[in-house]
Amino acid sequence: MLDLGTSFLASVARDPNALAIVDREVRFTYAQWYRRISALVAAFDELELEPGDHLVTALQNNWQAATIHWACQFAGIIITPLNWRSTAEELDYCLENADAKLLVYEAASAAAVHASKEAQKHPRIAIEVPDDLSFQTMVEAAAEDATPRVDAEAWSVMLYTSGTTAKPKGVPRRQRAERAAGLAHVAQNLYRNGERTLGVMPLYHTMGVRSLIAMSLIGGAFVCLPRFEVARALELIAAEKVTNLYLVPTLYHDLLHHAAFRETDIGSVRKLGFAGASMTDGLLKQLQSAFKPDLFVNHYGSSEIYTFTIDQDAPKKPGSAGRAGINQMVRVAKLGAGSPKELAPANEEGEIVALMAGDESFEGYWRRPDADAKALRQGWYFTGDTGYVDDDGDLFVTGRVDDMIITGGENVSPVEIESCLSLHDAVTEVAVVGLPDERWGKVVTAFVKRRTPVTDRELDQFCRQSGLANFKRPRRYVFVEAIPKSPVGKLLRRLLVAGEYQEEKS
Repeated sequence: MLDLGTSFLASVARDPNALAIVDREVRFTYAQWYRRISALVAAFDELELEPGDHLVTALQNNWQAATIHWACQFAGIIITPLNWRSTAEELDYCLENADAKLLVYEAASAAAVHASKEAQKHPRIAIEVPDDLSFQTMVEAAAEDATPRVDAEAWSVMLYTSGTTAKPKGVPRRQRAERAAGLAHVAQNLYRNGERTLGVMPLYHTMGVRSLIAMSLIGGAFVCLPRFEVARALELIAAEKVTNLYLVPTLYHDLLHHAAFRETDIGSVRKLGFAGASMTDGLLKQLQSAFKPDLFVNHYGSSEIYTFTIDQDAPKKPGSAGRAGINQMVRVAKLGAGSPKELAPANEEGEIVALMAGDESFEGYWRRPDADAKALRQGWYFTGDTGYVDDDGDLFVTGRVDDMIITGGENVSPVEIESCLSLHDAVTEVAVVGLPDERWGKVVTAFVKRRTPVTDRELDQFCRQSGLANFKRPRRYVFVEAIPKSPVGKLLRRLLVAGEYQEEKS
């Protein structure tokens, strides 16, 4: 297997004049982009970064973030991207946990970076911010063509994924696993040479990274959209003749329901793909009717193992996640099973498990033996997702074993939100669940037992002031007489989801 640096060099040799990346006025061919990547590798040398070091970013999807990603592959540095909306406390944890050697940030994340105690301990590169080291100066410097410093066994990236304790887990992945996942993404989405994708799924998320690598393998273009703005997304689709979309269902929902959608030329888009959450039957039908795509893929996977299953005709059997990807084997184990050999029969809900020997697989969490012990058993990865296989052999994903909420493609821990709201003087008890929502997949909903009068607006303001990231804030509040619990005091979230509760009397 090629390392990613050599893989990119092969793309430069094959398609030097093909459009590689677009970001506002920036339009680089592969040859032009390679010069900027080489300059950045040289800058990393000046900063005395070495293979195996962690470089942390807090960036939106821009050409700078993508350039850093590729420069790290050449230099053997482990790119460790964080959500640009991370709080100072979240930055503190991840910077320390990763043993970060360098932090790159921009205006959107500057406030949190400046408030982070850990960030002040490290060299920092600023993008379009008049502080610290200048990214622009680095990429404009003359430099020799970069050559790969490591092989395919080197670590490539470490993504952070949230856990039930609300402390994120590092997921380190080798270059060979990253390239294998990129190749599978190309194959399973039937991408051709010269494709253009809307690069809006975050580069701190497995979907965004895979889109970036996949485009490089086929001489394709990554059209950057720093944050999802529906009108701008529609403009880019039409202006740049985007050929494929790979989004979470929430973003598709917003595209379809925007006033400008009907007037936008979407004829270039021939392939649709979604992941990150389930899609409602209604939304599937609307997208099929609006785009009439040649291919409509439901991709089920994770940061740990990119692909679990693929369904290349999602509207045909709504809700189905299809069957194992080309690099994987999956099973449904009985709930509570200690072994992957304890299989659930057809149509019985169990826990979805995936083979660790698959080419796209990670090898264990970063410094989390407790998480490894829970998830890795006898060569299989216990996903924490629940689901079942129907009589045809197709997988259906039904939820999370540990109640994680997936909203708009983001993982949100109920525990963290409950901890925040429980600090409000007016709150006696609180439970947070995800309720079905056509736009978000699941909408974060807080069920609150009040001690004294308080409004949902006041609670929302409290969450804002506490530093809770915006995407984690509840979008709905329900005031109840009591929080349902078992006889031993265990919170029964499933009853809240099922509507089995009594709202507070007015």
